[in-house]
Amino acid sequence: MNSENFSLSEKIVSSSYIRQGSQARRSHEQLIRHLLEQGKCPEEGWSESTVELFLNELAVMDSNNFLGNCGVGEREGRVASSLVARRHYRLIHGIGRSGDIAAIQPKAAGSSLLNKLTNSVALDILKLSGVRSVASCFVVPMATGMSLTLCFLTLRHRRPKARYIIWPRIDQKSCFKAMITAGFEPVVVENVLEGDELRTDLEAVERKIEELGADNVLCVHSTTSCFAPRVPDRLEELATMCAKYNIPHIVNNAYGVQSSKCMHLIQQGARVGRIDAFVQSLDKNFMVPVGGAIIAGFDEPFIQEISKMYPGRASASPSLDVLITLLTLGASGYKKLLSERKEIYSFLAQELKSLASAHGERLLHTPHNPISLAMSLDGLQAESDKAVTHLGSMLFTRQVSGARVIPLGKEQTISGHTFRGFMSHSEEYPCPYLNAASAVGITRDDVTLCIKRLDKCLKTLKKDGNAAKSTNEETVQVIITNEYDTS
Repeated sequence: MNSENFSLSEKIVSSSYIRQGSQARRSHEQLIRHLLEQGKCPEEGWSESTVELFLNELAVMDSNNFLGNCGVGEREGRVASSLVARRHYRLIHGIGRSGDIAAIQPKAAGSSLLNKLTNSVALDILKLSGVRSVASCFVVPMATGMSLTLCFLTLRHRRPKARYIIWPRIDQKSCFKAMITAGFEPVVVENVLEGDELRTDLEAVERKIEELGADNVLCVHSTTSCFAPRVPDRLEELATMCAKYNIPHIVNNAYGVQSSKCMHLIQQGARVGRIDAFVQSLDKNFMVPVGGAIIAGFDEPFIQEISKMYPGRASASPSLDVLITLLTLGASGYKKLLSERKEIYSFLAQELKSLASAHGERLLHTPHNPISLAMSLDGLQAESDKAVTHLGSMLFTRQVSGARVIPLGKEQTISGHTFRGFMSHSEEYPCPYLNAASAVGITRDDVTLCIKRLDKCLKTLKKDGNAAKSTNEETVQVIITNEYDTS
């Protein structure tokens, strides 16, 4: 409805009522105008009706929704199922063109506008979350691992002689396979144990650079968000080292946007040294379906270079999902979620510490990890070799998802490289343990119910262990008695 149509409507319905309706629509349009002018996440979240009005306005700008369109090409935004069309708000053309995921599509002005606005709003959120000097970013319809691969492939053109990627160890398959898929040889640097924490071995990283030769190293591939007792890498020192040797630095910031500490590390690393790009997951940070990531950095030409490396057009679904989410939450809503997550982290730590004490275990001291916590399972290991892994299966069948139980001595071979002590980020971590994390969206009820079920599982395992011991002792006693029976 434009002003002309509202004027015509006054001939049908009372003008006072029409003016009221017109004012209501202008309220929606004003929010949209502010978004288009500023390109930032609105401070207060939009209503669903405003979001849907905006998306419908975008959709009618794409050629597949033109009333008189006559398509004779191979890609005309045709959709067989109306359910699928509605699921995507009839934004069917995707984003980008064959040569650049950020390029404008002549046939899809609405989808192109969606893409540009999503990248702009995402950049605003990264700044709001702590990386104030980030210069550019774009949403890519791939999860974190493949997005890291795209970064490595882009660097290949800048450093054609390089074969190696130096990687402080983190036991997560996708980031390791990202390097292999890109055609490079990961150089795994073991972490050092400081108290309970596993931290970056800076001396070992520098030795590897000097041993391999800086020109032969594609980049240093560091990590922020991770499972305790590993903690975020020493980004400032690594960034300084990369600047010293003129080596690119790619940061896996998978679920670090939700942590002010992780974002501060990236900001400081870029300030004192070199960080070329950092990659973060959409689903882990913004509570949207799996399948998207944000690639960001401090040098806009390099980020544009990465976007041009993406072959072909791309799905608009991740961009659409995260834009809807951020418009609905608003900046204040997202900041509230981050604040609540931090509060629940403290609550989870307190509850785990109490539970650990009650079962003769302890909460591992990992103050440098702002998201994940770990509780020792020494007593459980003493009960039985299988008791630790049994705990993991018990929790899963009792609908406790996300908790990770890490036994000692597990080996895993990935693409020809064997990791000893796999899942513990170390060849010989001193004890088995259980992980739990306070990630964005978690509630106090989640924590309370998890602790309750974990307590029951530990009591059951202890009871079963005692029963097994009692049975073994009785069996031994019977054998001894029979051996010396002279009757």
